[in-house]
Amino acid sequence: FFLYDPRTKQRTMKFATLLIAAAAVTTSAFTPHQPRSHSTSRSFSSRFSLSSSTMPICIVVEAEIKEDRMDEFLDMIEKNAIGSRAEPGCIRFDVLQAEDAPNKFFFYEVYENTEAIAHHKEQPHYLAWGAFKESGGTLSSVSKKASGKFMT
Repeated sequence: FFLYDPRTKQRTMKFATLLIAAAAVTTSAFTPHQPRSHSTSRSFSSRFSLSSSTMPICIVVEAEIKEDRMDEFLDMIEKNAIGSRAEPGCIRFDVLQAEDAPNKFFFYEVYENTEAIAHHKEQPHYLAWGAFKESGGTLSSVSKKASGKFMT
C-alpha cells in the first residue's frame, strides 16, 4: 500500500514501512494518547475504556476510482480528509492507496460514536464524496462498519 498524505501530497510508503507503522499504532492503542487539538483535555484512554458502553466506531471504505477522474478525486478526498479530521468526534481519518492498483483507495475512519458519524454525513466535504460517486467517478465503493475493540 501507499499512504497518501494530503498535507504533503506524498503517496509513497513501502509495505514494510506500513507494517512497522501498523505495529506502532497497535502498540500505541494500549497506551494513553495526547488529546487532539479540537477535543477536550481528556486523553483518548480516558474517553474510551473496556468498561465503557460507548466504543469508537470504525468505517473502512474501499473505493476504485475511474482513472480519468483521479485528479478530481485527489483534490476532493484531500478536502474531505482535512475537513473530517477537524470535526468534533472524528478520532482518525486516513486515506491509503493500494500499491498494486493506483486507482484503488482505502479510507480508515474512526469516530467517537454514532452521533459523530451522523454529524460527519451532514458536512459539505462528505457530501462532495457522495456527489463524486453519483457523478460516476468511482468504479466501485464498499463501506464496512466495525465497533472498536481492545482500544483504550
